[in-house]
Amino acid sequence: MNKFSGKGVYGAIAIGKISVFKRQEVSVHKTHVTDVEHEKNRVNSAKELARNQLQEIYNKAKKEVGETNAQIFEIHMMMIDDDDYNESIISIIETQLVNAEYAVAKTSEIFVQKFSSMEDSYMQARAADIKDISNRIIQNLDTSNARSSENDEKVIICADDMAPSETVLLDKEKVLAFVTAGGSINSHTAILARNMNIPAIIGVGADFLSVIKDGDSAIVDGYTGDFIISPDEKTESDYLEKQSYDRSRKELLHTLKGKDNVTIDGKKINVFANIGSTDDIGPVLANDAGGIGLFRSEFIYLESNDYPTEDEQFTAYKKALVSMAGKKVIIRTLDIGADKKAKYFDLPHEENPALGFRAIRICLSRPEIFKTQLRALLRASAYGNLGIMFPMITSVSELERVLVICDAVKAELKEKGIKYNENTELGIMIETPAAAVISDKLAPLVDFFSVGTNDLTQYTLACDRQNPSVEQYCDNHHEAILRLIETSSQNAHANGAWIGICGELAADTTLTERFLRMGIDELSVSPSYILKIREKVRSIDLSK
Repeated sequence: MNKFSGKGVYGAIAIGKISVFKRQEVSVHKTHVTDVEHEKNRVNSAKELARNQLQEIYNKAKKEVGETNAQIFEIHMMMIDDDDYNESIISIIETQLVNAEYAVAKTSEIFVQKFSSMEDSYMQARAADIKDISNRIIQNLDTSNARSSENDEKVIICADDMAPSETVLLDKEKVLAFVTAGGSINSHTAILARNMNIPAIIGVGADFLSVIKDGDSAIVDGYTGDFIISPDEKTESDYLEKQSYDRSRKELLHTLKGKDNVTIDGKKINVFANIGSTDDIGPVLANDAGGIGLFRSEFIYLESNDYPTEDEQFTAYKKALVSMAGKKVIIRTLDIGADKKAKYFDLPHEENPALGFRAIRICLSRPEIFKTQLRALLRASAYGNLGIMFPMITSVSELERVLVICDAVKAELKEKGIKYNENTELGIMIETPAAAVISDKLAPLVDFFSVGTNDLTQYTLACDRQNPSVEQYCDNHHEAILRLIETSSQNAHANGAWIGICGELAADTTLTERFLRMGIDELSVSPSYILKIREKVRSIDLSK
């Protein structure tokens, strides 16, 4: 029996046989060519096939994990058409008179090195994406490649690492779990695994690959991150019991549908859901969420090749409000920049974009873009229970400028006789220490706060949340973070505002009781966590 440990990505137990993931390898040789146009045409055909493949993967991912998590494959499609990338391939073919495979491989090498050397962790992550799309194009150039037949038995997939596209293409009906040597807890692959409900462990280390083979029995504990190879009889028996309990518990959660989110001593709390688009509303309703606590409107921009029009945005916002049938829908205004970039915004390169030109700063510097979104939001407010939330507020003067623009848009709509809900709630994200510290000054100006714990954590602890090198220092339970949340809660209530949490910590059941004792009024989580939070809330007695 061998035991390895990594980081559990999705909490569940899997017991079964190992299948070592055999990536389709394509060896690239440099050969001299005389027909340059033929090689260029081969590249174009391979790229077109890659686009079609990625579209299929995107459609599959959208259905299984929601539009927000499928965005990475749209980014891959855009990267295939990147001018610099394609100019490099063509230039190498033309100047060196070499085959298409070599030109793509060489370009991949250049761009991977370029992105890997950047300080920005978001740009560093693009190196893996470049490698993924380049390998796909090279595979498509080799028409002799044949896919191996699939095994019908459900297995535990073991690999050095897995690209997002490889993860999505896994047949969930034939995969018990997957285990990888490398990977980060915040990688696209880890996020996809969580949303596909596949038990997974990442970061086990390369050593485990040398001691496994196809057909070995194994156990994956997605809760603890333990990976046990060739378990003895007692260990397997213990885990079968643990697996049975785990399944029973998840079935029990479904009996909580329709129940109130109320503590034993009678305190009620709203449990809402976070979404990235209207396509995610199905899981929200299926998991019995009380509303939507965070609609990330930036994905409407990221999906588009140009600034989305007022009517395009209005249609999306109206659909969300109508679909939720009177339940609260809080839509966050454009939060672009940092790790979320749209080429047409033409944002400047920044050494530290997380601390740079993003979110409300962009909106205030480009008021026409901001006004377009506000008009769409306010028009949609006539069709449901809307709350509008502004991200990355750090000062009173900043918020006052936002409210002046809101008032101007309302006056414009009123003058034109366009209906909107004058009682639409306005709120801000508490995601910087600055906002938390001056929350007593901000609260009188708004109806609600929503704490974005992901950014609040990285700004408070000076830890880039996308950088695996500092993951060990990123303590989500750090007392400084919890005190900032509590301060914000006290100041919200003292000024007649309510407060919620929409970051990752909202789903941390080890903190639920503390949040309730702080006076938090709402927790907004991924749809799959709704019933877990409800169960936890109903087990708490605040009178003790």
